[in-house]
Amino acid sequence: MTIEASPLMRYLRQVGELGGPDLFLDTLTADQARDLAAGRARSAGTATTSPGEAVVSPAVLATLQSMAADAATCTRCRLHADRRHAVFGEGSAVADVAVVGEAPGQEEDRTGRPFVGRAGRMLDLLLMSAGWERASVYICNVLKCRPPGNRNPLPDEVDACTGRFLHAQLEAIAPRVILAVGRFAIQALLGTDEAVSRLRGRLHAYRGTPVVVSYHPAYLLRSPQMVRMAWDDFQQLRAVLDEQI
Repeated sequence: MTIEASPLMRYLRQVGELGGPDLFLDTLTADQARDLAAGRARSAGTATTSPGEAVVSPAVLATLQSMAADAATCTRCRLHADRRHAVFGEGSAVADVAVVGEAPGQEEDRTGRPFVGRAGRMLDLLLMSAGWERASVYICNVLKCRPPGNRNPLPDEVDACTGRFLHAQLEAIAPRVILAVGRFAIQALLGTDEAVSRLRGRLHAYRGTPVVVSYHPAYLLRSPQMVRMAWDDFQQLRAVLDEQI
């Protein structure tokens, strides 16, 4: 597949009509752009460190590995019956930034990895626009199993996963800032039913950790006119982190 023929590049041309391509591409190298266009986003393990990062505590690594194993065999809600893989999370165990989404989709259920496919490439691109490679952040979802047909999570499913996994994940990673993408991630972390459009642009907090909210990458693929706002959210995320360093 050539870059010109890829869905991502066709998408970026659509963004160009909105006056926004320079916002995304000015921070990418040619190789990074080619990798994203071809779907070759850098893979990250459940808990990794990159050169120059702080060394992860063995206790933190053990905690994450134990929770991942628990998630793989979890039967706390009805979603375990249809899953192919539980999708626990991946990325740096000493990440300054944690990205929290809503639930695995079909491709995530197939691979066992969060944010893959077209939505994952969109997330990778937005992260790169703010100066992060995927492997340098920690990525997870509120739910660890895919709801049938990608339906919305049910309250008891959210309660089961947040109570056992999500809160403990974030406590173990201890990020400096959290990015919550999509309505259910925002509700789980902030306990609010307000719309994303009303919450974005303001800084929030989860147990003392700053939270930036934005639209889910899958929504952005359906609504390209909102991408420029999401770009602003990722720049806010960068600014919040930079103020702490």
